[in-house]
Amino acid sequence: MNKQEQVISEFRDLFNKMVWLNKNKMEDNLKGYKPSEVHCIESIGKNVDPNVTKLAESLYMTKGAISKMTKKLMDRGLIESYQKPGNKKEIYFKLTEQGKVVYHIHEELHQEFQERDKAVFEQITEGQLESTLRFIDQYSRHLDAEIKKQGLEIN
Repeated sequence: MNKQEQVISEFRDLFNKMVWLNKNKMEDNLKGYKPSEVHCIESIGKNVDPNVTKLAESLYMTKGAISKMTKKLMDRGLIESYQKPGNKKEIYFKLTEQGKVVYHIHEELHQEFQERDKAVFEQITEGQLESTLRFIDQYSRHLDAEIKKQGLEIN
């Protein structure tokens, strides 16, 4: 395995370990919610005026899948839709009080996981973190260009 393959493999393994380690706690605290629903709630909670297009782009899902999910989340009373005055065409979403509860549980779990992993980050220099972030940004921009080149639009 060359270094490039090793980096990809290690990223995948690292991500899978994080998911596996966090899975039970997430499921216990967010019973009855699918991970995609929780991530949609998170995205609605973190973005200004999120609409179907913005959610599809941030979650790497199709607009159709987002439309189905937002309808389900509205039916469950977790989000509600709204329109801006003077723009009756665009529909946006916001969290209801019940949706905010789910959002805050999810955020608290992420804080707990960050606290758990703090010991590792305390051992890394600022330069190492900056170098890692530059690599991730460069790789992400490369993947964005490939997505665009292949015409993999969010539909």
